[in-house]
Amino acid sequence: MWTKHHKQRRLGRFVVPAITIAFLSYFSYHSIHGGFGLRAMEQFERNRITRQARLDVLVEERKRLEREVALMSDGSLERDILDEKARFALNMSRSDEIVIFH
Repeated sequence: MWTKHHKQRRLGRFVVPAITIAFLSYFSYHSIHGGFGLRAMEQFERNRITRQARLDVLVEERKRLEREVALMSDGSLERDILDEKARFALNMSRSDEIVIFH
């Protein structure tokens, strides 16, 4: 009975661990530096905080404008608001008035 004896190759036992290390390295790198990784999540969070602050400012501005519109359009026109808006639009004032722009 004839049998063949194969000599063990040194590289053969390193193939599976090398592929495993390459696979894990690739996914580890992209979990930190990739488009949806940890660094991208930090950038998304910074953008969210900035945009939330901007949204808060815009909401306050809208509420202020809605209050002004309500004063001018609810049927009882407030004379002060009407006078203020007319003077600001026409850029006029009386000679005895002091104008403070804000």
